[in-house]
Amino acid sequence: MAQRVERPDRGFLGELKGAVTPRAALLVIGVLLLQLGFITSYVGALHSPKPHELSVAVVAPPQVAPKLVGALEQVPNEAVKASTAPDAATATQRIKDQKLYAALVFNPTGTQDTLLVADARGPAAARAATTVVTALDQAQGRTVQVENVIPLAKGDANGLSSFYLVIGWCVGGYLVASILGISAGARPANGNRAVIRLGVLALYSVAAGIGGAVIVGPVLNALPGSLWGLYGLGALVVFSVGAITMAMQSLFDIIGIGLAVLVFVVLGNPSAGGVFPPPMMPTFWRAIGAWIPNGAGTDVARSIAYFGGTNIGMPLLVLFVWALIGILVTLVAVVRKPRLGRPALSGQD
Repeated sequence: MAQRVERPDRGFLGELKGAVTPRAALLVIGVLLLQLGFITSYVGALHSPKPHELSVAVVAPPQVAPKLVGALEQVPNEAVKASTAPDAATATQRIKDQKLYAALVFNPTGTQDTLLVADARGPAAARAATTVVTALDQAQGRTVQVENVIPLAKGDANGLSSFYLVIGWCVGGYLVASILGISAGARPANGNRAVIRLGVLALYSVAAGIGGAVIVGPVLNALPGSLWGLYGLGALVVFSVGAITMAMQSLFDIIGIGLAVLVFVVLGNPSAGGVFPPPMMPTFWRAIGAWIPNGAGTDVARSIAYFGGTNIGMPLLVLFVWALIGILVTLVAVVRKPRLGRPALSGQD
């Protein structure tokens, strides 16, 4: 009869070391930092919106315009960036071209002026311009009526549909790349498998782009504009986010997923200009928003829906660059070892 061997009592510390490895402890600490960063970023970006260099044009006779521009420029904390426009038609077109947020049209024959705004660029910006101009006119014994030259669609009451559409595409991009990495190894085993994985991501991106555009368009009637434009945008957003996530995993294994969450969730979402447009956000988030796929995608989606696709060259370039970097880094990582994290499970790919 075999004799049973009693295992020595390892004690609590021994069991703790066995249950929580140093690697697991570092990952837990990383998750805690991401969580605190999430809270800091969202609350920091959105808790106290104040205008900064909100572009407002003045349409007024030459003898009046400098005085109004000066008064707008003197609003505290550089809230307004004032300029002039020759007439209301020109100011309206500049608003439609996304070069202005608002325009004050002075009435030389009466005491009621007109403020041209575009809720489609963000209701918060329109409200801020209204508040500033109303106070200015009241101080001069005048009144102002507001004219919304580009209103929001009926199904987009708060102007958030384009933002949530792009956020949904971003979520799909980093989730599908994460799933591919977890199931088949963070780093592809060879160049062929890297290309195949990128091809799978591309097919998924096309499906996600079409699906998202159909939902916000024909299904929910939340956004107007070109469906084909939204199809293409969706595919590009999903692929750029997914490719970068794939690249991060190829270099850093599971830590790459955390880095993707940091970029696209912690930093990208609050700075995207969805809840508040850039002039309403603090400096840090205002500076980074347009350079992250979340913000670039939101700008393009809003332009397609409401502005006829104006001013989309730079945000589209941003998305293409992210996608290209993701492809190149993923392919290069195939021939080198990851710098951080456990060895890649490339043999399972």
